[in-house]
Amino acid sequence: MDEIRTERLVLRNFKVGDAQDLLAYLHDPSANCFLSLRLQNLEEAAAEAAKRGASDDDIAVYSLEHKKVIGDLFAIADDEGDTLSVGWNLNGDFAGRGYAYEAARALFCWLFEERQIRRLYAYVEDDNIASQRLCEKLRMRREGLFLEFASFTKDEAGHPLYENTMQYAILRREWEAWA
Repeated sequence: MDEIRTERLVLRNFKVGDAQDLLAYLHDPSANCFLSLRLQNLEEAAAEAAKRGASDDDIAVYSLEHKKVIGDLFAIADDEGDTLSVGWNLNGDFAGRGYAYEAARALFCWLFEERQIRRLYAYVEDDNIASQRLCEKLRMRREGLFLEFASFTKDEAGHPLYENTMQYAILRREWEAWA
């Protein structure tokens, strides 16, 4: 993908050299939806960074100030091609500084303006208040609540624990009217 620059960040493809930074936030993911991405060691992180670097779906969020990858975004096409599922996962050490909003806003601008994407949507677990707030700050509308939509964890007996999930979305014309 083309690099996207903001005042503090560079959005770019992953590089193998990003392994340590990736391990820093995927060794113990904070959101349940990222538990399947858990990395145990630097070797796994290097393989994951290489895999992500081969695709434009996964986008590294590189901090110019900290000189490291502080998280990632994703934008994955659905069957229609003009609609993308988007999401974000930032290292908790950098939370509360506006990086997620800055990165997501820059990505949304690029997707709507350069790629002419028609619609973006995001799934957010109902207990992930920070991501809900981010969606709302990005002017995404809450389209629905899916009860017991997905399971990322199991109880002590091995039974799936299902989570309620919200869907947020925004159309290009809505973005253009706001941005």
